[in-house]
Amino acid sequence: MDFEYSDRCKNLQDKLLTFMNQHVYPNEKTFKQQVDSNGADKGNRWIPTQLIEDLKPKAREQGLWNLFLPKSVRAPEGLSNLDYAPLCEIMGRVIWAPEVFNCSAPDTGNMETIERYGSEEHKRQWLEPLLRGEIRSAFAMTEPAVASSDATNIETRIERDGEHYVINGHKWWISGAGDPRCQIFILMGKTDPAAARHQQQSMILVPADTPGITITRPLPVFGYDDAPHGHCEIRYENVRVPAANILLGEGRGFEIAQGRLGPGRIHHCMRAIGVAERALELMCQRLNQRVAFGKKISEQGVWRERIAESRIQIDTARLLTLKAAYMMDKVGNKHAQAEIAMIKVLAPNVAQQVLDWAIQAHGAGGVSDDFPLAAQWAGNRTLRLADGPDEVHRNVIAKLELAKHL
Repeated sequence: MDFEYSDRCKNLQDKLLTFMNQHVYPNEKTFKQQVDSNGADKGNRWIPTQLIEDLKPKAREQGLWNLFLPKSVRAPEGLSNLDYAPLCEIMGRVIWAPEVFNCSAPDTGNMETIERYGSEEHKRQWLEPLLRGEIRSAFAMTEPAVASSDATNIETRIERDGEHYVINGHKWWISGAGDPRCQIFILMGKTDPAAARHQQQSMILVPADTPGITITRPLPVFGYDDAPHGHCEIRYENVRVPAANILLGEGRGFEIAQGRLGPGRIHHCMRAIGVAERALELMCQRLNQRVAFGKKISEQGVWRERIAESRIQIDTARLLTLKAAYMMDKVGNKHAQAEIAMIKVLAPNVAQQVLDWAIQAHGAGGVSDDFPLAAQWAGNRTLRLADGPDEVHRNVIAKLELAKHL
């Protein structure tokens, strides 16, 4: 098993680190100021920031664009999962940075879904403008009325009516729906409630301007609205879309979901490792700067224990992520199921622990907006729920392990 990065990956790492140092870290406060000023001056926090729009052409000029999508003729710059991992980690160190490189969720998962399962017309109409960064997208699966950790619970109906499907349902936590550039939803619902349990669901492309779609409200995470991206509650009432918008055909939704969520999960984990790495970096800087009880806090035994444990946990999570990426490249997502599930549990929990220690090291400053830690803590906590909660992934791991000994 060889985890050596390719020469191209190493070159991109150097370029990405330089880009982050020159354009991203110095602008963290500028990003927040632009979001806040849009709300104050124009009454609308959901206006895309000029900062990110200005940085996108710079990233593209340097070849730091669409790096997430492997084996696509429409995105020849795409890397293998193994080569993308260290780059995704670097982007993940700042919450809004992935969008600069057209590598942000949920667009990455949606682009991979359309690439894998869409028709040529779907790709022309939606994938190509997404790859160019001209529009954004959302993935509409989670519902408030059911436990969406079990996707077979989904109640939204997709009913055939001649040359159209009619959609009725209630979704929430639909990330990216608040962005005015969001032009397409990939929606999961039921086409045949009487079919076998995993053949009831389908996925369909729903243009965001279709009549009958109502964005009820943005949903904040621990008080953060994540504007201009956001997570929204949406109602679909008699929404009519062409029958050709169905992906693969009726009853294939669960299959598509499994194919979509594998890469999405590992990308989340790559970014979570970047979050943890930066939290450890900020923790060490803070501990070296502060004196308590006559000596630097970094010289206190309890903090050395936490620093050491952070390093052990981060490197453990990184190695397991690389193993999962390696297996996805070599044997496919299905055969990497256990590794993807394990890292989806491990990485967010590691990042959460390191963030918690980093916040503690910063004292009251750690829970303020003067440092990125509080916002990262809030965002990272959602990863133990997003794309399947810890409990579901642990259950998958246990079932696979038990099957070895039947």
